[in-house]
Amino acid sequence: MSISQKNGLFSTLKQDVPASIVVFLVAVPLCLGIALASGAPLFSGIIAGIVGGIVVGALSGSQLGVSGPAAGLAVIVLSAINELGSFEIFLAAVVISGVIQLILGYAKAGIIGYYFPSSVIKGMLSGIGIIIILKQIPHGFGYDKDYEGSLKFVQSDGHNTLSEIYHMFEAISPGAAIITALSMVVLILWERPFMKRIKLFQIVQGPLVVVTMGILLNMLFKTIPSLALNTDQVVAVPVASTIAGFFGQFTTPDFSQILSPAVWTIGATIAIVASLETLLCLEATDKLDPQKRVTPTNRELKAQGIGNIISGFIGGLPITQVIVRSSTNIQSGGQTKMSAILHGVIMLICAMAIPNVLNLIPLASLAAILFVVGYKLAKPALFKQMYALGKEHFIPFMVTIAGIIFTDLLVGIVLGLVVAVMYILYNNYKKPFLFESDKHLNDNYLHLELAEDVTFINKASILKTLGQVPDGSKVMIDASRSINICQDVIEIIEEFKTSAEYRNIEVVIKEREKKGIENQRRAVEFALKEI
Repeated sequence: MSISQKNGLFSTLKQDVPASIVVFLVAVPLCLGIALASGAPLFSGIIAGIVGGIVVGALSGSQLGVSGPAAGLAVIVLSAINELGSFEIFLAAVVISGVIQLILGYAKAGIIGYYFPSSVIKGMLSGIGIIIILKQIPHGFGYDKDYEGSLKFVQSDGHNTLSEIYHMFEAISPGAAIITALSMVVLILWERPFMKRIKLFQIVQGPLVVVTMGILLNMLFKTIPSLALNTDQVVAVPVASTIAGFFGQFTTPDFSQILSPAVWTIGATIAIVASLETLLCLEATDKLDPQKRVTPTNRELKAQGIGNIISGFIGGLPITQVIVRSSTNIQSGGQTKMSAILHGVIMLICAMAIPNVLNLIPLASLAAILFVVGYKLAKPALFKQMYALGKEHFIPFMVTIAGIIFTDLLVGIVLGLVVAVMYILYNNYKKPFLFESDKHLNDNYLHLELAEDVTFINKASILKTLGQVPDGSKVMIDASRSINICQDVIEIIEEFKTSAEYRNIEVVIKEREKKGIENQRRAVEFALKEI
């Protein structure tokens, strides 16, 4: 059991509250941008963000994941609304997608998430980091033709990710550029070690300072015509004049076409795509978690299903777990699911009470925040690390990155997965596959014997076995017969060791006596220091 679980969700509010504010500030324009790209009412994106934070956050087993509307579904939603003829009928399909996800959760389909190799997951994180930076460069200079949250190479404005940067030079906004530059100075300064030693700056997050400064500069620039920002360069939350008007923005589904095959086809499509995106982001978020906690995937599908049912019933877009918000949460110091829940609560309160204040936030300020998020996802050190692991890891990693940058998220992941599987099949062709485990859970002792060749295909069974270990146990991982252990399995063991420190579990690793194979040396190198 982790420290946060022992002491309760409220024990880490000092870290979770600031993180939730930063996630909220990043999430608002993303929710609005995705709703705009989906051809749906803008407020539907806010509804999905609120439900994703409060409902899914509360029900999910993920401590750091943040859910909301996803850019990967924007094209599906846009075509679905056009095909069905109304947004209200589309909401019925969203409800159906939630029911299907709930069924998938109870059918234990979440195990699919364990079959993505870490080279692809890390490629996804780096690819998203690079695409965030490329997509935010125009917003940082005040060129806001493409919507916030877009991850596709080919954009709705007729340009692509790279050509958009070229066209940006035709309409640079001096005011937006100044805000971006000053924001970057603040964020970089906040990352310096001497700043982190000051107690006040440990509590006050750099992104919060950046947004506050952006609002003040926006108000100042209104008095300087040459620097003034236009309405496309700031957040645009729908404003209701009364409480009744606010709740009037919620929409109920039209079930008159519930028996239509088109509605069910769209509902199934959303359920499948949303579930895949969620499982991928879940795996990536667990990789980023400093405590290396493992999220129950089936519970996550159930939580997402209930979230989509509720979102569909009150007029929201489909929901998935989103890596941009989740990584922002982790980088901002979030510790438990309370940060995700609070971000949804803050979004609800602010959308109801102070939408005019939110509409003063420059997109340039948020672009600077996302520059830092993108850089931390795609640090050069990660590329060096993957290259050092060999071509069987580096090539799928790079293929995934290139696929995400030049197509979109799901296509890039599929391309990386295909290349990774080709390497696995090639290795299995050279060395016959064998995996055996002798599991003894008596007297709080577990003995896990690894076979000669252990690949990422074995991730699910190893995770399940290690997940059964009670606190205070002793675990023997016997790699004495292993010739080749995949990096994915190494990482699972490393993460289990990190988690074991919090759970009073003793981990002992038995190495292979004769070390003549380089892959085996890398596989047990991390454990030799502990033996």
